[in-house]
Amino acid sequence: MKNTGSRDERNRILVIGSSNTDMVVTTDHLPAPGETLLGNSFFMSGGGKGANQAVAAARLGASVSLICKVGDDVFGRQAMNLFAKEGIDISQVLTDPAHPSGVALITVDARGENCIAVAPGANACLLPGDLTEAGRPIAECDIVLMQLEIPLETVAYLSELAFRMGKRVILNPAPACPLSGEILRYISLITPNETEAALISGVSITDGESAREAARKIAGMGIPEVIITRGGKGVLILSGGCFVDIPAFPVEVLDTTAAGDVFNGALALAVAGGLGLSDAARFGAAAAALSVTRKGAQTSAPYLHELDELLGMSCGSEQDGQRNE
Repeated sequence: MKNTGSRDERNRILVIGSSNTDMVVTTDHLPAPGETLLGNSFFMSGGGKGANQAVAAARLGASVSLICKVGDDVFGRQAMNLFAKEGIDISQVLTDPAHPSGVALITVDARGENCIAVAPGANACLLPGDLTEAGRPIAECDIVLMQLEIPLETVAYLSELAFRMGKRVILNPAPACPLSGEILRYISLITPNETEAALISGVSITDGESAREAARKIAGMGIPEVIITRGGKGVLILSGGCFVDIPAFPVEVLDTTAAGDVFNGALALAVAGGLGLSDAARFGAAAAALSVTRKGAQTSAPYLHELDELLGMSCGSEQDGQRNE
C-alpha cells in the first residue's frame, strides 16, 4: 500500500460537495426528545461530507481539487485556510455573499455514537448555474466523488457531465434520500451505509443476506458496482455479479463522526491509484477504523504512514474477503 497514496498525476480526485463547521458536544448518552443534558466537553472542527472526503484523500496522498460553496464569513475563511493547509486545490471553491457557511451541531455519546443536525447555508446554494467552469477540473481528474449535502439538481448535472466526459463517478448517497434514475444512471460506484441502502433499495437490512438483497436491487437500477458500509460488520461489495465481504478492523471506538467520509476519501484514492475494488475497500475500511479512534471529522482523518502500519499489522491475520456467488 505504500505507493497507493503518492501525490502525483495518477491520483487526481475531484470532490464536489459540502463544507461545514462542526460544533461538537460530548455527552454520556444521546439526548431523548425534550431532554436537556449537561455535556462533558465542546470543540469545533472543519466538517461537511465533501470537505471531509477531500481532506481524507489529500492526507493519504491524493491530488485533490474541491468544488464547494462557503459563506463570506469567519467560518468560510477558516475552511479555506484549512483546505489550503491540507494541499487541496481551492481554485473552484465559491463564496456566497448572501448566505452563511454551513454548520453542523453534533452530539457524541460515551460509546462514540452520534446524532447530527445540519444547517446547510451556502451549501444549499451550490447550483448548476454556478458551475460553468466545472468542465475543466472534471477533465483533469481521474475520479469524481460526490455526496448529497448539496442540491440534487447539482449532483444530477455534474454526474451527467462527468459521465459524458468518460470519468468514473463515485456517489456516497448521504444523507439518505430517495434518488431518481436521472442521477443513478450516471454513477459508476455507489457507497451507501445500511440506512441509505435500505432507503434506495426498499429492502430492510437486518443481516448479511438482506444486505446482499439490497445490493442486488441497487445494482439492478443500472449501477455497475455497489459497496454497502456496515460499520462494525465490515463492508459488502457487489461487482460483476459477485459479492465480497471485507471484515472491519477491530478498534476501540471513540467517535464515529465522519467515518463514512474517511472511507470514501480513501476508497477514491485507492481506486484512482489502480487498486481492485476489494483492495480499495479494505484500504478504505482501514482508514475508517483509524478515524473512529479519534475525535472530530477532518481532525480524525489518518495519514498514509498510519494506514501502512495498520495494514501491515493485519497482514496475514485476516482474509481479504470471502467471495460469494
